[in-house]
Amino acid sequence: MKPFALIALLLAFCLPGTVHASDPVPLAIGAAAPDFSLPGTDGKTYTLKNFAQYKFLVVVFTCNHCPTAQAYEDRIKQLAADYNPKGVGLVAISPNDPQAIRLDELGYTDLSDTFEEMKIRAKDKQFNFPYLYDGATSSISKRYGPQATPHVFIFDQNRKLRYTGRIDDKEKPGTATVHDTRQALDALVAGKPVPVEKTKTFGCSIKWPDKRDFANKAADDWANEKVAIDDLSLEHLKELLKNEGTNYKLINVWATWCGPCVAEFPEFVDMNRMYRNREFELVTISLDDINRKPNALNFLTKKQASTKNYIFNGDKYAFIEGLDKNWEGSLPYTLFIAPGGKIIYGKQGVIDALGLKKIIVEHIGRVY
Repeated sequence: MKPFALIALLLAFCLPGTVHASDPVPLAIGAAAPDFSLPGTDGKTYTLKNFAQYKFLVVVFTCNHCPTAQAYEDRIKQLAADYNPKGVGLVAISPNDPQAIRLDELGYTDLSDTFEEMKIRAKDKQFNFPYLYDGATSSISKRYGPQATPHVFIFDQNRKLRYTGRIDDKEKPGTATVHDTRQALDALVAGKPVPVEKTKTFGCSIKWPDKRDFANKAADDWANEKVAIDDLSLEHLKELLKNEGTNYKLINVWATWCGPCVAEFPEFVDMNRMYRNREFELVTISLDDINRKPNALNFLTKKQASTKNYIFNGDKYAFIEGLDKNWEGSLPYTLFIAPGGKIIYGKQGVIDALGLKKIIVEHIGRVY
């Protein structure tokens, strides 16, 4: 990836290190842990009293969608497993308002930051710690003052802050050389002063509720994007399927008269907005009769499908055979193709949108 493209992605997806005018200030070393009453993905409600049995408490502000947060999920699990026997409790809190997140900030994930999606992530990753939702108001998170996801706060037996900052010095799993959170915990468990009490954090900016305007503006931007449809020949189809280049290609075959096609189409529009700044391309192909090309364009325009759209002009049975010999011919039909043309996913009928997004992001990558 070219340097300017990577910079654009960082700005679009995470805005690391960016401070918003209303961003809260992190708790100062020595400050008392603010109490909370927040719902967990396990169906329970948690307060500070739920962790009273632990001599030390680690509060990690993290989330679903951020690639940096995802890069640290396994390390957070390992922290919980390693230090629980030493009298250390760990709880994770998602501070993000889901309504303050744009679709194009979800380019490294299958899930956004709603409470229901947090439940899915906790189950998928088998979190061994409570995962709490503060996205309804973000009020508790503002009292702690996380600057990015993830951001760690470690409290002693009196629930006074002894460390705040990063987990370690490298986001990519397996590359860290300085393990700040572990060093702080090791010192506390041994009854020694924390060697470094505060570090900077790196990751996605917190999506506070007052950032909803930024997310809402995306709808206006997308509504103004150009929508077009081009004719597709059998020869051009063969070229599409070769998929030369570096992009993964998602192909959706549909028609305006196909009820399931129409019903699921907005899912593809969302996927396009999520992943199009990555190594990903969405192609839609209408199998309406060529004389209904204006109708197909009208539908695409209403759905704001500013992707690469085609209408096939030729023999439909030749198209079916040419697209995928395993396809029986009913609509809708969806293919996900790797660079070089290998078919990763083929589905006749309505897609499982979440399942497909998981497949996409596992191939294009969850971390930088």
